Amino acid sequence: MVTSAKPSLSTAPPDPGLYQAMCIEAYQSSQAARGFSQLTIDNGTATLERFLTACGRPAWEVTRDDIDRVVGELATVGMATSTRRGYLSTFKGFFTFLCARKVVEIEAMFGTRLADPVDQFNAARHVGTDSPHVLPPPTPQRLDTFFAFLRERIATARVFGTAARDYALFRTLYHAGLRSEEAVMLDVADLYFDRGPFGKIHVRFGKAANGSGPRPRWVPMLDGLDLILKWYLADVRGKLADGAPLFPDQSGDRLHRGSVRNRLAQLLDLEDAAATERFSPHAMRRACATHNYERGMDLVAIQQLLGHWRVGTTMGYVRPSATFIEDAYRRAVSATLTALEDGQR
Repeated sequence: MVTSAKPSLSTAPPDPGLYQAMCIEAYQSSQAARGFSQLTIDNGTATLERFLTACGRPAWEVTRDDIDRVVGELATVGMATSTRRGYLSTFKGFFTFLCARKVVEIEAMFGTRLADPVDQFNAARHVGTDSPHVLPPPTPQRLDTFFAFLRERIATARVFGTAARDYALFRTLYHAGLRSEEAVMLDVADLYFDRGPFGKIHVRFGKAANGSGPRPRWVPMLDGLDLILKWYLADVRGKLADGAPLFPDQSGDRLHRGSVRNRLAQLLDLEDAAATERFSPHAMRRACATHNYERGMDLVAIQQLLGHWRVGTTMGYVRPSATFIEDAYRRAVSATLTALEDGQR
């Protein structure tokens, strides 16, 4: 929480920095009253403060030119569209709070009439053409190539355990559709090979929703993932540092979710990414949803696999291939012709 001495409104004008800190603290209290988790509040506050620092002035003095400049600078340094959208959304939420709660005070103390600097021209699009979420996920063929590269590295890498861990980790992310933070929180004891026809992973720290705590779920080990993880436990895990984590770092501690992204980027560089398509850990999760849907898995089953609260969220993850309609048509026609032929026999 932001803490500061609250300025007396009888003194005019108060220090803008202190007054803004007071407003942020009041905004935090309003978010807590609405049921936001403390982690969400703290993360949002950090984002808001970074954005205001980049603007170089108090929130009530931020202009449209400031928004254009700051967002343009964020784009120039390569910040993802979704992250830039998050910055703008956080600022807009705080500005809306000021308009609702502090408009009279601000005009009286600073002589500024609030006007929203986020307009139709600089507002981040909910879904834009340059957003990574509208790009198709890596194809099965692309992932096969990547996994083949990882298998080859196991035989040639200087550190066998790390290379083999990477292979098992990224196969798990894809076949189980896990988030990076879910994968790094797995323990060896979370693998149940005798549960169900394929074995299951107990994801104890599934993503929270609406301020709730972690939502656990059971994820089946599909597409031979059970064999990969059995091999990993038998031949690899014992060569890594002792400890409970399924995928530890060199010291035996849990990998950080940011380390998963960084490790994937390094591996794609080694694979000669100039000639191949790059992707993120989250894109592998979307690939899991898309590829299972394309081969006929029920959308509700995919929702349960990914741990989504609503099936509508799952629908947003599915990005069928360009020939999805034609392929579905061929399967339907083939099934119809087969049924007719069987009926004539």
